[in-house]
This record gives sequence, C-alpha cells and structure tokens, in this order.
Amino acid sequence: MDHHPRPDAGPVDPDPAGGPRAGERFALGRRGLLRGAALLGSAAAAGGLGGLAAAAPAHAGPAGFPNYRYVRDAFAGPLRYNPTGEMIFPCVRGVYDKIGNARGRYYLYYAPHDAPGGICLAYADRLEGPYTEYPNNPIIDRFMQGKATVSHVSSPHVVWNAPTREFYLYFHGENHTTRVARSRDGINFSDITPILSTRLVPNTTETSYARVFEHSVAGRNNRYVMLFMGAHTIRPGTRKIFWGWSPNGWDQWQFAPNPLVSPAGDGLTDIAAPHLLKRNNTTYVVYHGNDGRMRLTEVGNNFDREVHLGVFHSPIASDNGRVASPAFGTDGGVSYMVYEAGPRLGARICIARAV
Repeated sequence: MDHHPRPDAGPVDPDPAGGPRAGERFALGRRGLLRGAALLGSAAAAGGLGGLAAAAPAHAGPAGFPNYRYVRDAFAGPLRYNPTGEMIFPCVRGVYDKIGNARGRYYLYYAPHDAPGGICLAYADRLEGPYTEYPNNPIIDRFMQGKATVSHVSSPHVVWNAPTREFYLYFHGENHTTRVARSRDGINFSDITPILSTRLVPNTTETSYARVFEHSVAGRNNRYVMLFMGAHTIRPGTRKIFWGWSPNGWDQWQFAPNPLVSPAGDGLTDIAAPHLLKRNNTTYVVYHGNDGRMRLTEVGNNFDREVHLGVFHSPIASDNGRVASPAFGTDGGVSYMVYEAGPRLGARICIARAV
C-alpha cells in the first residue's frame, strides 16, 4: 500500500477516513492508553521516535511511518513577494495530468503568516524542487477580489475536485474564518466563499489552518472531510484539532462540536496544522505542537479513538528549533514531506525525503 499516493494520480495528500456522529466524542480510555504505550515502546525500541540523524540507518517512526531527512529549502532563489520575511503552510499538487500548459509538473501553494499575508504559488518539475516563484504573486490578497477586506489571508490548501474538474483552494482570513475558492488552471481563483467560522464550532475563538481530504464516511453522505485548528475556550489546552465533512467540498459543511485531538495527550498546551495519513488499515493525524516538534495520533478509520503515539518528526539544527505544517507526497516512488521550519513568524518552506 502506498501511504503517500502519487501526486500525478490526484492530490499529493493521502485520503482520510471519517468520524463519529455529530455531537459525539469518544474518550481516550485505559485500553487506548495501553495500546498507545505499547506502540510507542515498539517504535522506541526500533530507534524511530527522534529526529533524522544524518548518515544513520533508516528506522521506522511511530506506527512504522518513515523518517524524513532534509533535502533543501523549497525555493530556487529569493522571493519577489515576501512582505514579512516568513512563509508557512505548504501544499503541493501534481497538475500536469489535470491542466494544459502548466508552468511545472507540481504547484506549491504557500503564504506569509502575518499581515498582509497573501496566497502564493511556485512551480517545479520535481516534487523535491527547487521551486520557481510565480511572477504575479499573490494569487489572492487580503482584499479577496472585492468580496471582503481582512488584515491577512494565509494557510492555503488545494484539492483537485474531479467531478467539477476544478481546483478548490481553502484558506483563512481572519483567523476565525476559513474560505474556499475555485479555479480551472490552479492559478486564477474565483467565487471566494466563507465555509467555516467560530460561530459554527461552539466554544472556539479561532477556526483556521484547514486541510481537506477526499473520503466518504458511512452515514454522512459526504465525499470530503476537513481537519482544522480551533482555539478552544474549554481547558486543558487551547489550540486543538477539530473536523468537519461535506458532500462536495464546496458547501453543506458540517462540523463536530468537540475536538478530535487534544494537546494534553502529548503533554502540550497547543497543537495545530493537522494532516491526515493512512497506514496499517487505520487512520492517523500528524500535527505540530508548541514545543516545535510534530506528533502523531491514531484516530481510527471512524475517528472514534485518540491514541497519542509520540514524536513523528523533530527539528534538526537547520530547522532552528521548530518543524510544522507538514504535507506529504510521492514522486517516482520516493516519499517526501514538505514543511515549514524555523520559529513562528520567521519560518521558511523546506523539503525532506523519506529515509
């Protein structure tokens, strides 16, 4: 089973699984804790819970996922559009089998974090880059084509919607609202529409950093699920992982009222930027925490468990203490992770290869 499907066959990101009925929340019980501890122990015995040691043999990480070694910074040179000196939340899509006259085989979407933000594009003929900046960035700015004006737009995530043969772009601005836009060519997006806000998820003050995955959940009448960060007013912890579902990825979104993954299980206060992975006939969420490392939690194919498995990826020296916002894909049978590295408000986009 290819756990990071080829981008030329569709989205770079793996397909997700679904979740519990609206309003349900499944506690992390003693059995789950014991199972997580057993898996952690096995992974630790294999030497796989730490970061990527240079020139070391390849070891399995939690749940048998590969470790990843830094290859390069993503961009071929200095960026023309770089208003704040930092970039976050990469998303790569294989486009050459979907559109004609593509600028490259792969499109990389990213954005500054701080105001004014701006959804940006770069392209390359190999997933591992290096990527060339699109000359007319940003492709969406904070004025959102006259739909609304916000302080910033950020955290782009793009999916290919096969039924409509369009790219759907999800992004936030402000931090309490997530929007979607559509495009035929992956560059010119229109019909910007809000789909998620704090009023739709109780006890939240932020709903952002969303990624969307194609997956049908029994009983939901859906084709897509969304994972996102919510700033939760109910303790312990503040920023947690929530989820929602939609029949078409564009509208009719519904959102579970309670967190899917909470930071307390990792001994943290904040987690964010979730990404869904599949392996071992089950489903996981990888995300980063306030300690600068990525973690892995098994949520199950029905989003009915919360088994914290430990550290998925740790920063190396060049990451300056923080790795975050991972996205995954394969090119030529090689698995890659594209991620942000460096301190919050000072990050850059990097590429790592499975070892």
